[in-house]
Amino acid sequence: MLEYIHYVDPNSEEMLLHLDSIPKTPGICFFMDINKSTDLKYLGGLRDWGRKLNNTFNHLIYANHLEKYVVKGIGDEIMVFIPEEELNAKTGFSTCFSILEDIYSALFLINHHPDPDVFLRCKVAIHYGTEAYNITFLEGANDYYGSDVDLTARLMSKAIESRIVVSESFYIKVLSDLVSMSMPSNTGCLSRISEKYLENFRGVPVSTEFRFIDVD
Repeated sequence: MLEYIHYVDPNSEEMLLHLDSIPKTPGICFFMDINKSTDLKYLGGLRDWGRKLNNTFNHLIYANHLEKYVVKGIGDEIMVFIPEEELNAKTGFSTCFSILEDIYSALFLINHHPDPDVFLRCKVAIHYGTEAYNITFLEGANDYYGSDVDLTARLMSKAIESRIVVSESFYIKVLSDLVSMSMPSNTGCLSRISEKYLENFRGVPVSTEFRFIDVD
């Protein structure tokens, strides 16, 4: 449940008690960025780049029924957060594996659409974590804060055009889904997943394990 934080007194005891009472929200956080969209704005008018952004966002978000979980857009980058509780309750994409497959399929279609002038290519980072809080400091705006949200943003630095970067914690969740469905670990787009990499991201006190899938 969203918690609105706004206290005029900077040393408010009530604020501290409120913050202490807010539960963590485990879930799937991912960032999607449309590649080279800034360049496009200098090359063509709104009717050109606006149409392509519309088409791309429709394909990534609405076609995959993610619109309910969009937290915010920053320029041409979108943050999505799916609480684990809601993920488990859904009848559509109810697993981390199905989410990954849907995102892979969306990027694959973009890359191979017969008309290259319809979509713009994208890059994605996905992370599963437990250190996130459904809070906002701006009235009326839904948001999530926490170290796992920040880590997802850091993973975007490893993403390039048509690449999905996944944290090791998300990958483990995907493998768990496959085990529960009695499916091999190389099912679907996992047949293309990379080896494990280790990175020390700025501001993150521990090393982060991640993998990636390039969508050709």
